Amino acid sequence: MKNVLVAVSGPSGVGKGTIVKTLVARREDVVESISCTTRAPRNGEQHGREYYFLTKEDFLHRIAQDDFLEYDEHFGNYYGTPKSFVKETLKTKSVILEIDVVGALNAKKAFPECRLVMIAPPSLEELKRRLISRNSETEEEIEGRLARLEYELAQKDKYDYVIVNDDLEEAIEALAKIIDDNKA
Repeated sequence: MKNVLVAVSGPSGVGKGTIVKTLVARREDVVESISCTTRAPRNGEQHGREYYFLTKEDFLHRIAQDDFLEYDEHFGNYYGTPKSFVKETLKTKSVILEIDVVGALNAKKAFPECRLVMIAPPSLEELKRRLISRNSETEEEIEGRLARLEYELAQKDKYDYVIVNDDLEEAIEALAKIIDDNKA
């Protein structure tokens, strides 16, 4: 059985982080990839746990060395998935990337065996309710996230699988089945 690389995407508030973290906690054969970034660590974040924190120079050097499966720049900071980490980890475990749509599509270009999984909300109303109940964003930020949702969900035909997160346990099981089916 071979290990598999899975890129999980979906709109903000859809529950992709909860699904991925729960599955990784339950299974020893699956690990979440750790991305590199040039942004400063936030309070409580540790190098090698949430991110690999790099200087801009180090990040650009790694781009030149072709050591990213995908990378992008957001608000003046770079974010990327280290190819070396993924290739080394796939020798012993399956790897999940929790990543935006652009990053997932780029990862698939760089690593065609990558399976793309879109996590979709049961409805727009439910997603808005979840975003509001998180109580972590302003109304303006929520509207921005909902506007991006249309773009993200419009990409779902480019994905190998779509999981509607209507029931958390069912969504976790669906992702586990995708990994197992692709390991065979």
